[in-house]
Amino acid sequence: MFEAITESMTSALDKLRGRRLTEANIDEALRDVKKALLAADVNVRVVKQFLDDVKRRAVGQKLLDGIAPGQQVVKVVHDALVELMGGQTDATIRRNPKSGQPTIIMMCGLQGSGKTTSCGKLARMLKHKGHRPLLVAADLQRPAAIEQLRTLGEQVGVPVYAEEPGWRRGKPVKVCQRAVKQAEREQHDFVILDTAGRLHIDRELMDELGAIRSKLSPHNVFLVIDAMTGQDAVASAREFNEQLPLDGVILTKLDGDARGGAALSVRAVTGKPIKFIGTGEKLDKLEPFHPDRMAGRILGMGDVVTLVEKAQQVISQEDAEDAAVKLLSGAGFTFDDFLKQMQSIKKLGPIRNWLGMIPGLGAALKDMPIDDGEITAIEAMIQSMTRAERRNPDIINHSRRMRIARGSGHSAHEVASLIKQFKQVQKVMKDMGKSAGFRSMFGRGRKELQEKIAQSAQAARRKRRKPF
Repeated sequence: MFEAITESMTSALDKLRGRRLTEANIDEALRDVKKALLAADVNVRVVKQFLDDVKRRAVGQKLLDGIAPGQQVVKVVHDALVELMGGQTDATIRRNPKSGQPTIIMMCGLQGSGKTTSCGKLARMLKHKGHRPLLVAADLQRPAAIEQLRTLGEQVGVPVYAEEPGWRRGKPVKVCQRAVKQAEREQHDFVILDTAGRLHIDRELMDELGAIRSKLSPHNVFLVIDAMTGQDAVASAREFNEQLPLDGVILTKLDGDARGGAALSVRAVTGKPIKFIGTGEKLDKLEPFHPDRMAGRILGMGDVVTLVEKAQQVISQEDAEDAAVKLLSGAGFTFDDFLKQMQSIKKLGPIRNWLGMIPGLGAALKDMPIDDGEITAIEAMIQSMTRAERRNPDIINHSRRMRIARGSGHSAHEVASLIKQFKQVQKVMKDMGKSAGFRSMFGRGRKELQEKIAQSAQAARRKRRKPF
């Protein structure tokens, strides 16, 4: 995400590296930063305020020992970006202070913004945190909106309150009121209202939303906007907030946004925090918005914290430790283990997205062809091997390679290349496990893990002596 602005911003700030800070060269760099922000579709007023803030902080700044002047300016820009996007993370949801009564979340937005899907994602997130949400189909305007919400509810395992249009006159306010009563009876602690949208903001829409807000007094009103529409999204957010006071914004489709204008503008224009961001189509792709992490991504610094959090969601600590033991014992790491790691990596999402979270890799990868299909190809080749071949690739001769190639739909050359690369990984990791540097890295308290590595290597040697 934000590939275009990241490239432009880092290029502009690179001009300050190794140079003495003066007002003239800061102005030169900031002119390029201004171009980058405007090209990213950031609000013009926001750009001016941001540049004034950066210049005020940078000019005449006291140089710190051991830190290059250019790096100090990068830090200034980083801090200003964080402040622009809201400062601290604000993914809190205001709870109902009355015990035993549900917290009501009202979701609103224009058609096509991803509002209904975001309702499903939010319901899934709450359920995974131990809550009992209820989804409410209050969009009686869009054809198939009710059925879409029902489908999403089934996928995330959350019940949906829905009435067919016309039943008891089917007015959205009445639907929401009856849904809340049902939530109280069934002891749901969250109610998520999927309200109607329009192709554009009009009086009828705002009257309907205003009536729901007036009658139900929701504890949270979230506006869902499409990040890829840039300043159109920001303008919608401003108008919504003027007519229907908001508690926060959910930005969708951020994974497809190469510019970043909405993310950089919406807080400054509306004064409302970005609560959550949608980073993919799947229902688990909703995450809290962290201004500091996003600023790091924009400046090419990566986002290791988010990457680790994502990894922890798909890889258990036990599996990670087991993989480390097998990797560092060399021959103990088999194609079965490799296949398991590939399947875990797929759960992290598109390769380019999560590799870009590693500091320095984002810019390096921008022109490299990275195909997620490579993982699928590797899976197919490994799954076409016998159990014995996965444990010991040394037995894979020419005829076996041909059979694996036919079974996986790939060439014998691709199979041979995979085996060669796998053996190289085994050797590198085995050498690392033997090195004094590695042993000292564990230090006291890690003796148990080192013993497990030694035992794994010993077990692997016994396996190799057994006939296949």
